[in-house]
Amino acid sequence: MTHQEWESLCDGCGRCCLHKLEDEDDGRMYYTRAACALLDIKTCRCNDYQNREQLMPDCIQLSIEQAEYFNWLPSTCAYRLLAEGEPLPDWHPLISGDPDSVVKAGISVRDFAKPDKDVTDLTEEVIALPDPKKAEQNDT
Repeated sequence: MTHQEWESLCDGCGRCCLHKLEDEDDGRMYYTRAACALLDIKTCRCNDYQNREQLMPDCIQLSIEQAEYFNWLPSTCAYRLLAEGEPLPDWHPLISGDPDSVVKAGISVRDFAKPDKDVTDLTEEVIALPDPKKAEQNDT
């Protein structure tokens, strides 16, 4: 896979840019609505993607070599899905051909994320991310 193909897997949801809390006892990851300072919440894209690792030392450059560690990514993430041998969902822009399909499917953080500078206590910002796969299972 070329670098360009790899980068195209990102659906632009912004979920990976939300601050997360890890339970020390069981390792479970909890997402918060607090977004990285570099995330443009309206577009769900990084404001300085090329320099993000220097500006935000906690930012992780995803690579295929790290696929075994993708379990911290949201269950809807294409990088995680492919690492787990799962197909891309119908709403993914590479499948739908529509760059706004991630917003239409309710996957984007655009409507609930807030800048981390506006957050004083991450524990008060913990959220449950909508998971369309679980919703589909409940419909059957």
